[in-house]
Amino acid sequence: MVQAIDLPRNETGIRVALERLTEAFGARCQTGQAIREQHGHTTTWIKTQAPDAVIMARSTDEVSQIVRVCADLAVPVIAYGTGTSLEGHVNAPAGGVCIDLTEMNTIIDVHSEDLDCVIQPGVTREQLNTHLRDQGLFFPIDPGANASLGGMAATRASGTNAVRYGTMKDNVIALEAVMADGTVIRTAQRARKSSAGYDMTRLLVGSEGTLGIITELTLRLQGIPEAIRSARCSFPTVEAACRAVMATIQFGIPVARIELLDAMSVRAANTYSKLTLPETPLLLLEFHGSEAGVTEQSDTFADIAEEFGGTDIAATSSTEERNRLWQARHDMYWACLALRPGARGISTDVCVPISRLADCVGQAQAKAEEMGLIAPVVGHVGDGNFHALLLIDMENAEEVAKADDFVGWLNDLAISMEGTCTGEHGIGQGKRPYLTRELGPATRYMAAIKAALDPDNIMNPGKVLSD
Repeated sequence: MVQAIDLPRNETGIRVALERLTEAFGARCQTGQAIREQHGHTTTWIKTQAPDAVIMARSTDEVSQIVRVCADLAVPVIAYGTGTSLEGHVNAPAGGVCIDLTEMNTIIDVHSEDLDCVIQPGVTREQLNTHLRDQGLFFPIDPGANASLGGMAATRASGTNAVRYGTMKDNVIALEAVMADGTVIRTAQRARKSSAGYDMTRLLVGSEGTLGIITELTLRLQGIPEAIRSARCSFPTVEAACRAVMATIQFGIPVARIELLDAMSVRAANTYSKLTLPETPLLLLEFHGSEAGVTEQSDTFADIAEEFGGTDIAATSSTEERNRLWQARHDMYWACLALRPGARGISTDVCVPISRLADCVGQAQAKAEEMGLIAPVVGHVGDGNFHALLLIDMENAEEVAKADDFVGWLNDLAISMEGTCTGEHGIGQGKRPYLTRELGPATRYMAAIKAALDPDNIMNPGKVLSD
């Protein structure tokens, strides 16, 4: 099992920093055990490492003030959004101060003519889309959880719509960030493209709080499509479903979403969400465009699916039916937990080239069966990304060891197929060893950037790069 690393603590610096921050922020500098553990909580099997204090920041100036105090004393700083990350990103292995950004949740401006908006990092995906709905706009990145957009940018999140709309790196135009010395920078203007200097925006997007703390985001928006049509199709095998995905992408059908559920996941969805789907591998798709366009796209997909043994093909433009299907997809974590009550769900996350998808998923399923692990598979397969959710009895040491072996084996398998150990969850603490295996000497240059921007290693230490 991946162990949370313990880094040396700067006890004197932490004590003095807490004194100064308590003087500046009063009761908002909280040191109670419960709130500290909540902000060090991780949704993986990595143990919780709580910070020494939590401060609810309300402005960029306050974030800068906190960082300046911590920088002066070489005390770690960890940014916190909604705590939905999956690889120990918010742990505090050297203690320090957690800056909770949830109160920085203002939608500052919406430029509907330019299809962009400016927001604070604590704004959540659902909050933004509710605000935009009356203007005929939406923000397309949908990781499932109602995550904060600052956290989504920090982890370079994606989700079900990524096959058409890209990931966070494609949808952040500019950002404001507080750097390790407390300086506030803006990485770009609102122009849709620029050749001005190094691309600091994309350097900070995906940096997981290790280079700076994002305090404002300028995001691309999309117009709500005239028509949306969903489709579902069952297949005899996962391989057949994956082959249909490849053919659909290669044919140039502009699918907005294309999701895979294996037979075990479909069974879980039927039970949890009260559906009656055939309990064989399933593809869920969504098409965006005009009425005629989405009908043509779903009909073309149906023709492709039949070539690969697809059956029980159904399409709908009914909002109620579409929402029911996609809510079932978003509830898959909870649905799968019900397959083994009392088990812990450990989500893997790999991404491979589309041409290797069927092989990678098939090998993952076979390996899990060989090891005696329950591991339903779901995935954003339009871009080669899938997850096996290991259902583990954490009191069974032998089972935990098997799960750990499986996670490592799957990461290495994806890398061997010219893929990645993480398609969207990020590195955090959990996947640090695999980043070096995946990128080799490139990590030395990442470390050089980290050292230049954060020479005292106070920004979310112990994450991304191996020491």
